Amino acid sequence: MSALPRDCILVRNLRLWAHVGVLEHERQLGQWFDLDLELGWDLSAAAASDDLSATLDYCQAITALQRQARTLRCLTLEHWSERILQLLEDLYGPVPMRLELRKCQAPVPGFTGSVAVRRQRHWP
Repeated sequence: MSALPRDCILVRNLRLWAHVGVLEHERQLGQWFDLDLELGWDLSAAAASDDLSATLDYCQAITALQRQARTLRCLTLEHWSERILQLLEDLYGPVPMRLELRKCQAPVPGFTGSVAVRRQRHWP
């Protein structure tokens, strides 16, 4: 097994509107979610050459994730996070990746925080 890259591309606070939730009105009306991504990649070639083809184009991921969120209908953050990981792997291959997906306003009486799942692939 090869060593993990020491470099990462980070996307923080990607705000996505999606129809995800256990309650019917969450799936019908939709709501905001925040997503943080971490993609492990050796950035030294892109840093030296200023060549986009030597790195992971995060614009592709953001655009694909926005498109996915617009059409998604599911019950759980866990399922959506799996779909996100698969989308990222389809784009970039089996690179080390981590995410945190947050529901901004969980429908729990008296609760004003966020609820999140953290997932990863190809990361020990």
